[in-house]
Amino acid sequence: MFRVDINCDLGESFGRYKLGEQQEILKYVTSANIACGFHAGDPSVMRETVKLAIENGVKIGAHPGLPDLNGFGRREMKISPQEAYDMVVYQIGALNGFLATFGEQMQHVKPHGALFNMAAKDSELALAVAQAVYDVSPSLVLFGLANSELTAAGEKIGLQTAHEVFADRTYQSDGSLTSRQQCDALITDTKKSIAQVVKMVTEGIVISQQNTEVLIKADTVCIHGDGEHAVSFAQNIKETLKSNDVIVSAFVD
Repeated sequence: MFRVDINCDLGESFGRYKLGEQQEILKYVTSANIACGFHAGDPSVMRETVKLAIENGVKIGAHPGLPDLNGFGRREMKISPQEAYDMVVYQIGALNGFLATFGEQMQHVKPHGALFNMAAKDSELALAVAQAVYDVSPSLVLFGLANSELTAAGEKIGLQTAHEVFADRTYQSDGSLTSRQQCDALITDTKKSIAQVVKMVTEGIVISQQNTEVLIKADTVCIHGDGEHAVSFAQNIKETLKSNDVIVSAFVD
């Protein structure tokens, strides 16, 4: 039997701007990455998302990003390892404040967008992010791109580390995600996306854009909550995994 966590980026609305159907999607995921106000989210959205996740029995993680609301945290910024460390500590602290009001514990930390991709390739940034997580609490799980500098840093520093794969993204032959600046970065065909997830989880392989087999570790699968058919997509992935004898549960059950 295989086992995998399904995580989703949530709490990314801001003020009057609403993004995603998080109340519905929480029925089908096992871990929620909640935006902490830098790339998206605001205090009221954070509190409400925490409340909904608890009501649905979904484990909660911080989703720290770069301070770029206009770019949704997906534009790279030149930051030092110390700045990365400080940003991550600050945002974990913000979410921990809300968790404390509900008497709930944080399960994990998953960097967002450009910060996630930068730390996946830059060993110094990766170590700074991992150190920030460890210093807040060594019991936290670090979510990072499978087989990346970030997961390597987490393992080196002594954190529980979850290797993450993506349902709706294409891969390069080195195991990195295809840049969103390229037209083929996203998989829009639901059947193709689900087939990719099943192959990654049950075979440990993803087919790259160069048509090569890339070995990959899949502890947790990311689905994006802001897609046009995000809810039905989440439901389909969960049902298909179960029908392929995959146990779907949070990383820390």
